[in-house]
Amino acid sequence: MNGQMGQGLGLYALKPWYAGRLAGALGWLARRRTSPDAVSATGIAAGAAAGAALAWLPGPGAFAGLVVAALLAARLACANLDGALARETGRTTRRGAVLNEVSDRAAELAAFAGCLALADARLVALAALAATLPSWVALAGAAAGAPRVQGGPVGKTERCLGLVVIAFTGWAVPVLALLAAGSAATAGLRLARVWRALGTP
Repeated sequence: MNGQMGQGLGLYALKPWYAGRLAGALGWLARRRTSPDAVSATGIAAGAAAGAALAWLPGPGAFAGLVVAALLAARLACANLDGALARETGRTTRRGAVLNEVSDRAAELAAFAGCLALADARLVALAALAATLPSWVALAGAAAGAPRVQGGPVGKTERCLGLVVIAFTGWAVPVLALLAAGSAATAGLRLARVWRALGTP
C-alpha cells in the first residue's frame, strides 16, 4: 500500500473512494500548474475559517453546521490534493513533504481553536493535543522504518465530523471529550501496530 499500513477501522477505509471523487479537481489543478504548496495553504485557511465559523456564527443550528461542514470538507479535500498534486505533476520534494504534514496539523488545530468560544480552554487544549497524537505516532514509526500507519476509530475525518456535530448541536463538551478519548485510543492502536511492524527487542 505504497509504504503505508491501512486500517479498515474508521472512515479512512473510504479514502480510495474519496480520492476517486477528487480526480476531476486534481486534473483541473494539474492543468493550471497550481502549486501543491498553495493547496496546502488553502487547507490551512479552510481550517481557520471553520474555527472562526464555530466561534462567531450564530448557532448552534443548521446554518452554522452547514458552513462548518463545507469548510471542513474543503480542508479535507486540500489535505488529499496537495500530496496527490505533487505526485501527479512530478513536484514532490522533501520540503513539500514536511509542509504537507505541518499544514495538516495547522489546519486541524485552527479548526479546534474555534471551540474556545464554546468550552473550557483546558478541554479544548486536551482535545486538540490528543488530535495530533495519531499523526505523531505514525510519523515516528515511519522515521524508524515502519510503514506509515493510517486509520483508526477517531482519525482526521472523524474529528472533522465531530466539529460539524458541535456546530449543529452545540454539544461542545461531550463531543470534545469523546474526540480526546478517541484520538488517544487511535494513537494507542497505531503505536501497537508500529511496534509489531518494527519487532520487539
